[in-house]
Amino acid sequence: MSGKNPAILEPDASGIAQAAQLLREGKLVALPTETVYGLAARADDAGAVAEIYRAKSRPDFNPLIVHVSSLAMAKRLAQFDDRAENLARRYWPGPLTLVLPLREDAGIAPAVSAGLSTIALRQPAHPVAAAVLSELDLPLAAPSANRSNALSPTSAAHVLASFGEDSPPILDGGEAKAGLESTIVALRENGEWSVLRPGPIPVEELEDLLGPQEKSRGATIEAPGQLKKHYSPGKPVMLDCAKPTEGAFMIGFGSVQGDTTLSATGDLAEAAARLYACLHKAAASEKQTICVAPIPEEGMGRAINDRLRRAAA
Repeated sequence: MSGKNPAILEPDASGIAQAAQLLREGKLVALPTETVYGLAARADDAGAVAEIYRAKSRPDFNPLIVHVSSLAMAKRLAQFDDRAENLARRYWPGPLTLVLPLREDAGIAPAVSAGLSTIALRQPAHPVAAAVLSELDLPLAAPSANRSNALSPTSAAHVLASFGEDSPPILDGGEAKAGLESTIVALRENGEWSVLRPGPIPVEELEDLLGPQEKSRGATIEAPGQLKKHYSPGKPVMLDCAKPTEGAFMIGFGSVQGDTTLSATGDLAEAAARLYACLHKAAASEKQTICVAPIPEEGMGRAINDRLRRAAA
């Protein structure tokens, strides 16, 4: 959907009903979640899913996350073992995506899983996204609402900046609270598991629950966010900078100051929530390069550094 005046829908009953109806008709809607804004389409409609790929200019080998309204809906799409059910009950609704074996009778458009025998599922915690899913009663494919490889959007303004006049209607739910895409965990049928994308749920916490991860599977793309170059602000990004190079936009952290800061107190949760907002600000500045202060490689810092390394690739 395109137009010179993209619609901003209010997050009230009328806006939620309008968004659900547009989605029911196979159209795209940008929805708020607690992680980032998603570009949503009904996951059972091949034409609607194709519109996601077209709008994002997204590689067709990159699978999409499917958002569900409940564990019951998720079980109609994927095979759940005890581990999967326990993780879903512990972290859903919330920023955890589970990659599980796809049910043969799931009825999901093939492009959603990019030809894989698995499906990525999440139940979002944002009340607006939850209300749309409940009203629609259909699973929604919803990658981040931005052009492929570009910075993820944590506000309606970011969605508009990415798509411009081609933006779909946006259901404005305010600033995303987590500000970092979900942790993605793949659970294998042989009992092994691995984190495909770090996120708000720390790897250490998952290892306490599931035991050690299996070793890397190499270059296979099983979930979003695994491409080496991703989350790009469109300018060279230099990491681990104690101070900016000449003419660079500096993103500070802790005691390292800058033109903006992820967290002046060194709070990793605050840094995660502000990461994309700071990168958007740096991308919009007149300065041609971006420097980022060192981020500890621990807890949520691992997820932040993962995004920054891909942005700098």
